[in-house]
Amino acid sequence: MDAEGQDAFRQAVYDVVRRIPCGRATTYGAIARAIGCPQHARLVGRMMAECDRFAPDIPAHRVVNSTGCLSGKRAFGVADEMQQRLASEGVAVENDRIKRWRDVFWNPLEEINL
Repeated sequence: MDAEGQDAFRQAVYDVVRRIPCGRATTYGAIARAIGCPQHARLVGRMMAECDRFAPDIPAHRVVNSTGCLSGKRAFGVADEMQQRLASEGVAVENDRIKRWRDVFWNPLEEINL
């Protein structure tokens, strides 16, 4: 993917992440599928890890792995920052995993028209 393609991809990812409602979370893979690039879930993860530097307004704390695990928590610097942000929105986390994951999961393919 060239620089222009990567910028367009990043913008598409950010557009989806901005739509995740407070108190809900989604996955790297769900975002990749929503923007038509299902094989690029890891690239979505890398972009979420860069949000604090490049796009601090993006709610990257609402994006987790497919089992609801806070796999990207190291990107937030402080050990419990991701969990604290989710908790402030009413999302319960235990042992680095979102509780009641099926209830919290937000599927962009079902929730928005892209």
